[in-house]
Amino acid sequence: MAFVLGLVLGVFVGLGLIVSFVKSENVRSKRRADLAATIAAFARMTVDDSKKILPPQYYPSWLAWLNQHLTKIWPYVNEAASDLIRSSVEPVLEQYRPIILSSLKFSRFTLGTVAPQFTGISIIEDGGTDGITMELEMQWDGNQSIILDIKTRLGVALPVQVKSIGFTGVFRLIFKPMVDEFPCFGAVCFSLRQKKKLDFTLKVIGGDISAIPGLYSALEGTIRDAVEDSITWPVRKVIPILPGDYSDLELKPVGILEVKLVQAKELTNKDLIGKSDPYAVLYIRHLRDRMKTSKIINNDLNPIWNEHFEFVVEDESTQHLVVKVYDDEGLQASELIGCAQIRLSELQPGKVKDVWLKLVKDLEVHRDNKNRGQVHLELQYCPFGMESGFTNPFASDFPMTSLESVLKSQANGTEATENGQAVTPKRKGVIIRGVLSVTVISAEDLPATDLVGKSDPYVVFTMKKSEMKNKTRVVNESLNPIWNQTFDFVVEDGLHDMLIAEVWDHDTFGKDYMGRCILTLTRVILEGEYKESFELDGAKSGRLNLHLKWMPQPIYRDS
Repeated sequence: MAFVLGLVLGVFVGLGLIVSFVKSENVRSKRRADLAATIAAFARMTVDDSKKILPPQYYPSWLAWLNQHLTKIWPYVNEAASDLIRSSVEPVLEQYRPIILSSLKFSRFTLGTVAPQFTGISIIEDGGTDGITMELEMQWDGNQSIILDIKTRLGVALPVQVKSIGFTGVFRLIFKPMVDEFPCFGAVCFSLRQKKKLDFTLKVIGGDISAIPGLYSALEGTIRDAVEDSITWPVRKVIPILPGDYSDLELKPVGILEVKLVQAKELTNKDLIGKSDPYAVLYIRHLRDRMKTSKIINNDLNPIWNEHFEFVVEDESTQHLVVKVYDDEGLQASELIGCAQIRLSELQPGKVKDVWLKLVKDLEVHRDNKNRGQVHLELQYCPFGMESGFTNPFASDFPMTSLESVLKSQANGTEATENGQAVTPKRKGVIIRGVLSVTVISAEDLPATDLVGKSDPYVVFTMKKSEMKNKTRVVNESLNPIWNQTFDFVVEDGLHDMLIAEVWDHDTFGKDYMGRCILTLTRVILEGEYKESFELDGAKSGRLNLHLKWMPQPIYRDS
């Protein structure tokens, strides 16, 4: 009896402990969720939100003092600031002048009587530099008076007023170098570090701007490009305070970013009939002449581009590479599928980085959980002055960049004229030609496609450019097949070709697709050989174990 009573009592005590433990875990889980929600809410707070939440005694009084004194001195600095901005922006406006206009310049440019207001300030710590960097968050809804004097190709002159300008952004001031004499710095650099909002309207004085088709959009794009190219970081304006040479503070290219746009997968379908026709736009600075556009891949949600692009880098510590994927709509405006970006500071100089970037709807809004697809890039940042063998060997109409010339060397020779005199040395470039040896070792965790829960897998290898194919033997009734087979491919242009490995299930009356891997040859050319396990795209599970080896056979040709 005592045994039964003890057993029952033990069961009840055990159940009580389990219930108490579960309740305790639920309470802790709820507290963690509430804390995470609170932290996320604080992360989304703006300066205006903090002003509403915090009483005035907790908000920096010196910021109000700064705005108050700026308002007082604004009438005295207005004219000088207007002249400085006008002289900076007007040449850039002419540079980006739409083709439908023969002339584009300011007839009036004043910043108005309403001073900008600073809503935040921060000091950027940058150890090892002889200077101070300050960032000022600014909001400006002023009464500027800006009139553009434009002339069309038909000889029609129109005064266009830029109205209702609303601006929010962050300006960066750099005081450098630090010196012993007053005011303790030699020069000031200023730049628009971040443009959060820039709204304006255009109006023809005494007329209708819509009377000339396309004029409004062309002017709007020109103005935005001019702002981007004249004062937006990394562009900076240097104002000498003390006599000296400050050329080292001016904007200068510091390196080249080599980009291989490989492919995208699982893109959102934007078409009602068929599939999207995706293409990609890439840029570091949002300027029309600095943006690169890929070819259009029709009716494909998993496009393969394998295209190379080259970008000038001016500040690797703050700049990003932005990729935007669009659906081509023919004569209509293209529709954005998604966008992504990567900081250049994440790249190790001279090293190739292989990345998959998740596409989002907006780079500024990070609450987008919808799956819009991924884009695959190979990146390499090459700072100027870095010892490397990268050259751009020949014809500009052939899309080769310095990344693609990784193993190319230069051979300089001279040509003789009819009278025997030597002329300018002629450069020779080398094509990346060689033999790619592919050993397919095995596969793991392949999906079952047969009714009995097994598969009969085999692998088909295809070189994309030459369309050369090889396939393995079939391994019957296995989800973890072992092949250990080697295939050699003669590759004529290694840095423009790709290896596609497709896994199939063999059936008596056909075959079933199981997944694929798409590999560029950049890594094997750089490293000579490597062994890697690749995840299968388009499959619920599965990996393919490969060993790749490159045997170069360089061929020179005149450039």
